[in-house]
Amino acid sequence: MKSIAVFCGSSVGNSPIYMDMAKELGKAIAQSERTLVYGGAQVGCMGAIADSALQNNGEVIGVIPEKLKNVELAHLGLTELHVVKTMHERKAKMADLSDAFVALPGGAGTLEEWFEVFTWAQLGYHQKPCAFLNINGFYDPLLKMLDHTIEEGFMREDYRELILVESNIEKLFSKLENSRSLLQAKWEK
Repeated sequence: MKSIAVFCGSSVGNSPIYMDMAKELGKAIAQSERTLVYGGAQVGCMGAIADSALQNNGEVIGVIPEKLKNVELAHLGLTELHVVKTMHERKAKMADLSDAFVALPGGAGTLEEWFEVFTWAQLGYHQKPCAFLNINGFYDPLLKMLDHTIEEGFMREDYRELILVESNIEKLFSKLENSRSLLQAKWEK
């Protein structure tokens, strides 16, 4: 695993732990000689993770749509910055550049980006691990909801096993490295 896409907020959140962990993850990615791929902004948790990776001599690739370049304040100090036309192109480019996907706490955009790559994994478009860095129990309610989708017959139980969850960065890296994707098609029984 050479590159990790991190989906996270352009906001800082209500607790300092979110920014602290974004910085810790950026540092850990850099120190493990992996490349950070992220949304390209210099604000919020996105800016914190990029700055931390860069301060630790890491490579950071940002991907930002033209429309958000000025709104999210594109980070101009990155190793590479790709400016694309649409959000769809952003997600596709990030997926192409990445070997794994991690969601830090964030809002609707973070969730939408992570769920798209998770859905792609279910459909067999890629075999890359998808994980939540579950800081401060942030993703506990969502994980409970995903368990509910299984109970109600809308998601296969084995797809729940594709979702890696960890609150510790080193343990997360270990899970990402040791992850094995399901090769069974979604509609096979």
